[in-house]
Amino acid sequence: MSSESSSKGPVIIITGTPGTGKTTHAQLLVEESPIPLKHINVGEFVKEKGLYESYDDEWQSYTVDEDRLLDELEPIVSAGGVILDWHTCELFPERWADLVVVLRCDHSKLWDRLEKRGYPLKKIQENNEAEIMEVVLDEARSSYSQEIVVELKSEDRETSNVES
Repeated sequence: MSSESSSKGPVIIITGTPGTGKTTHAQLLVEESPIPLKHINVGEFVKEKGLYESYDDEWQSYTVDEDRLLDELEPIVSAGGVILDWHTCELFPERWADLVVVLRCDHSKLWDRLEKRGYPLKKIQENNEAEIMEVVLDEARSSYSQEIVVELKSEDRETSNVES
């Protein structure tokens, strides 16, 4: 971590396939951290700020206006002490990240979690395949320095990675 970022608080990206526990981990980290951290659920942020071009009914997802999203996040990230929680990470500039945490989950547990969310079958299948193929992990490893990318299993709500 650079001395500049350590004086203002880290920028942590928590990423993973939908259903791997990103928001849960981010909220726990905010609660347990000895330094103040702000959690931004990027998907909710996009909806709240209208940072999307359209909504796809079939996939039940937004097409994000990436330029506007980055413009909105830049001053928040520049201040430091923030956790960005999103299903993808390659969009965020490498200079932003002090730590990139990729949460992983066994695909059968992931399937159950996504079914409970009411995802359409097609979306469950696509996300499950992405988890099996390590899409998000590969994305993180190709976008950021190896030293700051950490892969963690997230399969049980009772055991958290936050204390690790």
